[in-house]
Amino acid sequence: MYVRALFLAWLSCLVLSTGPSAWAQVSPGTPGQTPLQTPPLPPATARPDTASRRPIPVRRPIAVVVAVEEADRPVLRRYRYKASAADSVTALRDVRSLVLALQADSYLTASADDLHWGRDSLRVRLYVGEKFRWARLRNGNLGDGLLTQAGYREKLFRGQPFNPVEWARLQERILHAAENQGYPFATVRLDSLELNGADIAGRVVLQRGAPVLFDSLQVLGTTKTRKQFLTRYLQIFPGQPFSQQRLDEATRRLRQLPYVQLKADPEVRFARGRARVYFLLEDRAASQFDAIVGVLPNTNPGVGEKRVQITGDVTINLRNIRGGGKGIGIQWRKLDALSQLLDAQYVHPSFFGTPLELGGTFNLLKQSNQFLTVRPRLQVTYPTARAGRVAFFTERRSSRLLSNPSFKTLTVLPENIDSKFNSYGLDYAWSNLDDLYFPRRGTAITGQGAIGTKSISKNSELDPTLYEGVALRSTQVSVGVRAERYVRIGGNGVLLTRLRGEGLVNERLFLNDLFRLGGLATLRGFSELAFYASQYAVGTAELRQFTGADSYVFVFVDQAWLRQRIATETALDTPTGLGAGLSFRTGAGIFQFVYSVGRSEELNQKIALGSSKIHFGITNRF
Repeated sequence: MYVRALFLAWLSCLVLSTGPSAWAQVSPGTPGQTPLQTPPLPPATARPDTASRRPIPVRRPIAVVVAVEEADRPVLRRYRYKASAADSVTALRDVRSLVLALQADSYLTASADDLHWGRDSLRVRLYVGEKFRWARLRNGNLGDGLLTQAGYREKLFRGQPFNPVEWARLQERILHAAENQGYPFATVRLDSLELNGADIAGRVVLQRGAPVLFDSLQVLGTTKTRKQFLTRYLQIFPGQPFSQQRLDEATRRLRQLPYVQLKADPEVRFARGRARVYFLLEDRAASQFDAIVGVLPNTNPGVGEKRVQITGDVTINLRNIRGGGKGIGIQWRKLDALSQLLDAQYVHPSFFGTPLELGGTFNLLKQSNQFLTVRPRLQVTYPTARAGRVAFFTERRSSRLLSNPSFKTLTVLPENIDSKFNSYGLDYAWSNLDDLYFPRRGTAITGQGAIGTKSISKNSELDPTLYEGVALRSTQVSVGVRAERYVRIGGNGVLLTRLRGEGLVNERLFLNDLFRLGGLATLRGFSELAFYASQYAVGTAELRQFTGADSYVFVFVDQAWLRQRIATETALDTPTGLGAGLSFRTGAGIFQFVYSVGRSEELNQKIALGSSKIHFGITNRF
């Protein structure tokens, strides 16, 4: 009876530990008992007075021989252990690993009972013992909801092997669920322990401790970001039950913000049932002013046109306005002598105190004297800590032809058309990049899908009979995806691989309905927006060699597949762009220089110095 009570006490300590390393030992002892003493060292091979005069003997491997009872041989065959070791310490470590493996597989009383050292051998008498099982694990005082959340199922603990690791995992899941419900100091134990042979029964009991509520957020460091904004953005409000999961999500959410940097993990101080959270933040230069100039050769100059075209790109992007997280941006680009592009956007996070983010964009494209396209968009985004950003949007795309005297003489519809496209869609973005501006490792994925109704309007300058047989209303679908990955190569090298593509599906497409590609942002080596495509895919490989935190040189290749399907024709092209460049910090900002050449059958452009493109500019963040 006394021995049984001692074993129950030992087993209670065992099951309350978080892993087998807390109680597993290897040393001589009685079968079925936990060894207590360290095995004796192997015998010395030479006396100290003679060892200094003799040559150092060659170290021989130690053979490890494990002996078990005949009934335990089938069990031992399932475990792999080394039959030899480089030295005595390694031999002891291998034996200990074997005992721990047995104990982790429910042989709780497994032990190395006798170790006998020879000159170059170690003989071990191993005791395996019985395989313990759960007779029953009952619910002590846990609510059904908490147990279900922790993954407890009674059938998993009835007649199943007693696995210390699984029991420790159940404890961790219960504690994790409790600390997310306002009990960060909860403890779990096995109560009413019963041992019937090799069957173990008991009750799982949770001691919740005192409930804890969030007190407030405290912002430390040199940042203009306001505490009120962070409270709404992180969704940590005073009086809420403490949640470790919400605190972990807050850390990930802060690292997604481009204008603030988390300098250390959040610190929590508990006092009188309250938890006060401290964030150490520093502002990061995220507002942006760009000015890029492009020098492009004009291969087919018209009357009064020069052989060299000067293009421009100016961007103003203001973020975290007045510390409230709001942002506004404007970008203007001059594509050629007669074409211009204007983009504007506004972001309002934590809309009405919710985690939702309200945003709007506006796009205007004037393509020489052919057409004018306007595309406003309104979207609501839900940013999550782990699953990325999910957005629902509505967009209205309106394109109209610019007046042209030749319209009155046309006998067929022109390549461009007056149309409107009202769509609704979903947008998704996920990223784990280590840096938002100069990443060295990580992956970023974005995807978008939209569906809506396209309406064709009759132009008053065109003959109305030209629209006969054309569906004035039709369903249109657009999809897009972009994935990029950064991989370190050596100490300062980074390999960027990127794949992006879009597709447009409609009964009849016109030229001003299509996607536009070409230029520094999409397909280098070509003029800005030189290509029209109904479906396309562009693959990029770019090797960067960093010379500083935000300075690098790079070489790249862009390979594209383009399909242009409109009413009058269907064309395929596989343009290639390649080049090199550099980017480095100056007193005025980040200076970037890109030299590129391209090859395209559709544009009749070959890789040659005469058709090369040069882009250079300065990006200033403040």
